[in-house]
Amino acid sequence: MKLRLMVLAVAILVAACGGTTPSSPPVTINVFAAASLTDSFKALGDAYHRDHSNVTVRFNFAGTPTLVMQIEQGAQADVFASADMTNMNKLRSDGYTGGTPQVFAHNKLEIVVAAGNPKHIASLADLARPDVIYISAGPTVPAGKYALRALQKAGVTATPKSLETDVKSVLSKIELGEADAGIVYVTDVMSAGSKVGGVQIPDADNVVATYPLATVKDAKNASEADQFIAYVLSSAGQAKLKSFGFLHA
Repeated sequence: MKLRLMVLAVAILVAACGGTTPSSPPVTINVFAAASLTDSFKALGDAYHRDHSNVTVRFNFAGTPTLVMQIEQGAQADVFASADMTNMNKLRSDGYTGGTPQVFAHNKLEIVVAAGNPKHIASLADLARPDVIYISAGPTVPAGKYALRALQKAGVTATPKSLETDVKSVLSKIELGEADAGIVYVTDVMSAGSKVGGVQIPDADNVVATYPLATVKDAKNASEADQFIAYVLSSAGQAKLKSFGFLHA
């Protein structure tokens, strides 16, 4: 009898410590996300991992067209998060999405300038001044496309001195003093903090960016990919995105 009680006590102790509880096998999901999502998605990934300790969320951040090209060339991705519908629709029409894309956030544009705004840039019109070095993301990159649309709405013709592969490259050149101004997202200016300054663009000239995400066809971990997407769309995920300056879907 005593022996049985001792065995039972040990079993209870081991179970309480989790020693006999079968743990879920480790899983890695590869999330290909637009560069403007870098900080917010890293935070989402950390939060998701805390609730799903067996899941590691690995990110690949780049300009949206670059991500589409990588996926279509065979890069292993489970989730694709785009900064526009155009690139998502291309991936979908080419047969590379495994589910219906869902919009998870919106964003707006802002002029990014050097800290302290030494060129006294006050509006989109100032980007056309000959003494201002204006740069932009390329026209196939969502941020570059949105920037062109904003300038057109404002009736401004500003020729970029260089075309960058994504908004983070634009930010970097402004921070390094290699350019005076660029058009990025509100969230990018917010994430850079005191390293740069921001000049608001009036709503009449601004453009609202739409961010969809979807599982990728033949994803190795489609089930976990779907769960991560569900988290991004959840109230907790939306609150996290809002804290980084994104607008609700």
